[in-house]
Amino acid sequence: MNRALTLDDLVLAGIALAAGLLLAFLSRTLLRWLAKHAKRTKWSGDDVIVDALRSVVPWAAIAGGASAAAAVLPLTRTVQHHVNQTLQVWLIFVVTLSAARVIAGLVQTVTQSRSGVAGSATIFVNITRVLVLAIGFLVVLQTLGISIAPLLTALGVGGLAVALALQDTLANLFAGIHILASKTVQPGDYIRLTSGEEGYVVDINWRQTTVRQLSNNLVVIPNNQLAKTNMTNFTRPEQQLTILVQVGVSYDSDLDHVERVTTEVIAETMTEITGAVPDHEPAIRFHTFGDSRIGFTVILGVGEFSDQYRIKHEFIKRLHRRYRMEGIRIPAPTRTVALQQGAVVIPQQRSGEDLPSGSAVTD
Repeated sequence: MNRALTLDDLVLAGIALAAGLLLAFLSRTLLRWLAKHAKRTKWSGDDVIVDALRSVVPWAAIAGGASAAAAVLPLTRTVQHHVNQTLQVWLIFVVTLSAARVIAGLVQTVTQSRSGVAGSATIFVNITRVLVLAIGFLVVLQTLGISIAPLLTALGVGGLAVALALQDTLANLFAGIHILASKTVQPGDYIRLTSGEEGYVVDINWRQTTVRQLSNNLVVIPNNQLAKTNMTNFTRPEQQLTILVQVGVSYDSDLDHVERVTTEVIAETMTEITGAVPDHEPAIRFHTFGDSRIGFTVILGVGEFSDQYRIKHEFIKRLHRRYRMEGIRIPAPTRTVALQQGAVVIPQQRSGEDLPSGSAVTD
């Protein structure tokens, strides 16, 4: 426009800006009220959507008011074009950030609602967020009049060089996706590698898997290495597992009495100790005529891997106390000393002590 700026123009522009600000305030108040009600629902996805709308709608109202104010002012065509373009880029930027937050939040909500998918794994969330931001960036370029076709072509050619330069990083990325998709390892599982590392899986991201040991230390394992190594998962297919406790009694013991007493101690331990599985049917299996004892194995059920240490601790204490009350003897290791003329030969082990091989006492 070529006409001069008048007071009416300023008044109309001010009304447009004020209307945009008022609409932003009202919409934010309404969305805050909706957010309180969304927290009462079981589905967490509505919380993510309302939270994103609280960021988009007020800014969109302000941008609309600014655009209406610019339209009533006597601006030149070039200035009007730049103002509208700036407002469009600003709005696209806000919408892109909010969309990335919404979609990433919904992906995380879906993964948390499924037992076989990583609830706390950030790899899917990060990939989703990057894709949405990349699409928003391309839309901004197109809005500014920059052709994205040459850019996509350059990215396609340069992607090959980047892939060759980042072989290890990409190998870890796809290995992490493969691990999560195959559902062999998920956050929360207790795993043990053949290299000796073991612990609870905390997170699987685009490059590495974080494992928390029972000592509360963190072990960082590259996804590529985790995918290639032999591994034992103590959480799958079931979290409950059985543990073996080796026990031995003297040869003069009544084995039926030993079995009955041991079964009573097992029932007491399984009922009173946290982490035990009372419904698990215990088993006692005699298996060995040892040098000084009859050995047998007690099979107990535990809720998860870390519970076994507490249950073993309590079971051994209670079993030892009960055996003493019942008169059941747990003999110490012994060895027979062979007497020879002119020498007394002492075997390598006697009463639990180690002696050098071939030791002897001569007259």
